[in-house]
Amino acid sequence: MREIVLDTETTGFDHAEDDRIVEIGCIELINHVPSGEHFQRYLNPERDMPPGAFAVHGLSAEFLADKPLFADVVEEFLAFIGDDALIIHNAGFDLGFLDAEMARLGRPALARDRVIDTLALARRKFAGSPASLDALCRRFAIDSSARELHGALLDAELLAEVYLALIGGRQPVLGLGAEAAESETQPIAAGDNGSAARRPRRHEPSPAERESHEAFIDNMKDPIWRRR
Repeated sequence: MREIVLDTETTGFDHAEDDRIVEIGCIELINHVPSGEHFQRYLNPERDMPPGAFAVHGLSAEFLADKPLFADVVEEFLAFIGDDALIIHNAGFDLGFLDAEMARLGRPALARDRVIDTLALARRKFAGSPASLDALCRRFAIDSSARELHGALLDAELLAEVYLALIGGRQPVLGLGAEAAESETQPIAAGDNGSAARRPRRHEPSPAERESHEAFIDNMKDPIWRRR
């Protein structure tokens, strides 16, 4: 199973007001374990850097001036994330910016059914408690001391650890089987309230089970299954 933990840094909070992405960071997980593969790019936003945003991530307009545009890296980015699940904290924010960048290039938005929003997971699991990335790092004793400023790749690395802790470690819901593990990581659409439906189960017996049952009741006296 391949999953991609994704984070972005931006020039502000509102892509509708011409705020742009300035960094993308992605971490690859294979069977819930970081593989060591990652994707990270700084991007030229083609605009100034507001002081408030600079205070968050420390990326200046001067530093970003010679970096590639989103259009220059989009093929490489899409190739890295493939069709796999995307693990994002507060997914609506990052997806809004990615959708805006894709729309500028005439490309479709990323599918929401592939997204697992760790903010929704945390709010469902720890209702009423702080659910920011910093708060979850503290809750799970994850060392975030290197995070003096926000950075997309660093935050993706921290989020990968938080995500694994949220689903119960590298072997989620140990002992309950593959079906239980799958239900813990069912994709949650961006903005979802955490009540995403689980995949339906089969309840009818298989042909082999029916045959075994018939053989069993053949040895019973007046079994109720054959009463009319």
